[in-house]
Formats: sequence, C-alpha cells, structure tokens
Amino acid sequence: MGRLERRPPCVAVTGVAGTGKTTVARLLAQRLGVPFADGDDFHSPAGIAKMSAGTPLDDTDRRPWLESIGRWLYEHDTAGTGAVVACSALKRRYRDTLRAACPGIFFLQLTADRELLADRLRGRHGHFMPGSLLNSQLATLEPLEPDEPGTDLDATPAPDALTDLAIKLLARQL
Repeated sequence: MGRLERRPPCVAVTGVAGTGKTTVARLLAQRLGVPFADGDDFHSPAGIAKMSAGTPLDDTDRRPWLESIGRWLYEHDTAGTGAVVACSALKRRYRDTLRAACPGIFFLQLTADRELLADRLRGRHGHFMPGSLLNSQLATLEPLEPDEPGTDLDATPAPDALTDLAIKLLARQL
C-alpha cells in the first residue's frame, strides 16, 4: 500500500511589525506550493487610515479583519490547497479567531528584540503602519501558549534561513 499524502498545511506567520512575517510567509508559501495572502490586504480603509495616523487598532477594529482572514484560510483548507498568511495575530484571542475558522492552522510566531525591529522599520518605506506603533504592538504581543499549535522563531536570521527552518519545523510538527 502506498504512503498517504499529507494535506498541504494552513500556516499563519505572526508577529509584530518588522519581524519579516510577510517576506517569510511569501517564501514559505512558494516553497510549499500553496497560496499566499498578506493580512494587510484584508484591512478596511478605515483601519488603514487609523494606523496611518499613528493610532493602534482596538479589538473592535480587528474583529472583522481577523474574521476575513479566517474565511480565506477556511476556504483554502476546505479546498485542500493549504495556504500561508502573514498576519500579526498578536493576542491569543486573535489566534483563537483564526483557529476557529481553520482548526488545523499552525502558527509561526516571529520574534526579535526591539532594537532590531525599530531598525528594520526605519528602513521600511511606503507602508501604512508607522514605526511609532511598534511599542504598542510589543505591549500587546502575547507569546504562543503551550496548547497553541505553533512555535516561536527568532527573526534575526535572513528570510531564506528562516524559511528553511520553518520548512523543517513544519515537517516535524504536521
């Protein structure tokens, strides 16, 4: 009897601004051969305007955003295609919203020290979220809990190296 094929995974690459989650998520999706989405593309115009003005989103602002991302993940999971999304998902309850939509989701939470993140954000241009919101994101960040399907990754290495590590971790976890 032949070996059973695994379904492609649904993965959320999470973390605060500057961790490289979009770059790593895009590379990971390419390597896995699954669809990619950037969580930023799911924000409402009002949410983007609020962040652009330097005001953090509150839970009321985030709920429809997270539900939209969850629907996207659900559609790809149901279709059996798998998917990778870059999404901050800083709090446990935000990740719970994504997991409610896509129970098999795996979280790769990228972390780095504040100085590295601030340096990366200073070098980023053309993004709606200003570096001034980094402190509020770091204050909001809740590490993955032991019962959450996922792992933390130090975001210091280059994106290709992080992607290689993520592929190895996924192979062991899923």
